Amino acid sequence: MNETSTQGEASRPLVFITGASSGIGQALAARYAAAGYRLALVAPRTAEMQAWADAQGLDATRCRVYGADVAEVESIVAVGQACIAAQGVPDVVIANAGVSIGMDTAEREDLAVMARTLALNNTGLAATFHPFVAAMVARGSGSLVGIASVAAIRGLPGHGAYCASKAAVVAYCESLRGELRRSGVKVVTLLPGYVDTPLTQKNRYPMPFLLSPAVFAERAYQAIAAQTSYRVIPWQMGWVAKLLRLLPNPLFDRLLAGRPRKHRQSEAKG
Repeated sequence: MNETSTQGEASRPLVFITGASSGIGQALAARYAAAGYRLALVAPRTAEMQAWADAQGLDATRCRVYGADVAEVESIVAVGQACIAAQGVPDVVIANAGVSIGMDTAEREDLAVMARTLALNNTGLAATFHPFVAAMVARGSGSLVGIASVAAIRGLPGHGAYCASKAAVVAYCESLRGELRRSGVKVVTLLPGYVDTPLTQKNRYPMPFLLSPAVFAERAYQAIAAQTSYRVIPWQMGWVAKLLRLLPNPLFDRLLAGRPRKHRQSEAKG
């Protein structure tokens, strides 16, 4: 590639995506690649991500792969700084990495599950944004995207860690949006419903309005491009969640009585 081509590639917008090795993250990477973006892809499994990038024909000028444990603050902050040094300040940062594991508060081992869930889904999200905030504010533009869940809207039995963490994502992003209101930096909160990914395929309960990762990624891409502050995808799940929020507690509790719960970590290993 000649110097002019290299300069042309460097002028493309850049998206930084965590949890990019599968599911929603990989689908988002594919959608942004199709839109002409350069990619900075983050996940622990770098070999898998690099194989995917190679299969898409994305060379080092279009895509760089970074290994990090998003639950470890120093790990993800270092990767963000490395991205800025190698590729520049992203136009879009998508904090997608997350974990969803069932828990039972009566089980001592599940307290560690909750701690890990909060470290990844909450502290890790803030640490993902951290390296880019000051640079985006100085530039006067950029989008910080937090991936929450419709599970944020009402607590579900057996999902205490996950629901709590995703409710915290919504509240945190709302706080950050207010802090950056006059800076030109936008904060977008996306709440997926059910998406057909490795995280959901083991669920043992019905999943209405199930989307493919590609369909979710397309709708998410459009919401981010429009700088929408808050969106449930698909919209039908948004209405379902709002209706559940309006139900009186006794009725809500009866409605969910006997509903199968998400696998706990020890069950998932079994």
